[in-house]
Amino acid sequence: MTGVEASSRPVRENGREFAFTPEDFRTIAAVLHGDAGIYLPESKSTLVYSRLAKRLRLLGISSFKDYCKLIQGSHGVDERQAMLAALTTNVTRFFREPHHFDHLKNTVMPALAARARAGGRVRLWSAACSTGQEPYSMALSVLAALPDALRYDVKILATDIDPNVVAAARTGVYSRDLLEAVPASDRKLLRRAPDAGADMWRFADEVQELIAFRELNLVRSWPMSGKFDVIFCRNVVIYFDDATQEAVWKKFIDVMTPGGRLYIGHSERVTGDGGRLQSDGLTVYKMPGDLR
Repeated sequence: MTGVEASSRPVRENGREFAFTPEDFRTIAAVLHGDAGIYLPESKSTLVYSRLAKRLRLLGISSFKDYCKLIQGSHGVDERQAMLAALTTNVTRFFREPHHFDHLKNTVMPALAARARAGGRVRLWSAACSTGQEPYSMALSVLAALPDALRYDVKILATDIDPNVVAAARTGVYSRDLLEAVPASDRKLLRRAPDAGADMWRFADEVQELIAFRELNLVRSWPMSGKFDVIFCRNVVIYFDDATQEAVWKKFIDVMTPGGRLYIGHSERVTGDGGRLQSDGLTVYKMPGDLR
């Protein structure tokens, strides 16, 4: 169905186009928490209304009460995914919080590169990859320390809950303005992508082939059987309630190798079972043990 233009709808007494009750908000918050572990305090009510009103218009739904019925119903799976995308913000850029990538390249990668050259396994994970800037920045950091990484057992897993951003990330195609933060020394690994539009660029095969993109919900079960030497999960867990945060931290710790590093956002802190981790500074945490 096509949406109905806002100007053709009656304006409610509270000035809103659609009736939106506290019960509607609680239903939406509960569905989002159940699906993705994201906690929505009541202070986010206005944000929820403004972002989801667009979904109601698009779907031709006349009330939030009916929208709640849709997302709770057996046919609401696709709309719950669209709701998640509408209510979350994919804020990302290449080499965001650059000290993390300096630390990865200069402090962590030398030992990992030596292990790889000796025939060992090296695994890194971008646990909320969004549109791909983080895992590609990780790949460039790996290649700076180990230019022939593809010759060895080195791989980066990149996951996100939103299949749309995973699909975008998998292409490895970006506009020039988004690539401004990529160091000049790494731009040799970019190729023009004229088929994607004017002034569009894609990463070279040696970068893209290091990364495997997958859809993954952090609050559900994880299919990976191996452990990771490096995990980036930045500015995500802050959206979970305390119990969910502690559960996710524990799951990360359980899949880290001895000496592995966990990189988190500057406003985040590891809690609960995170006591097993040692602070490595710069919001980087280290598992006890030796990377080698």
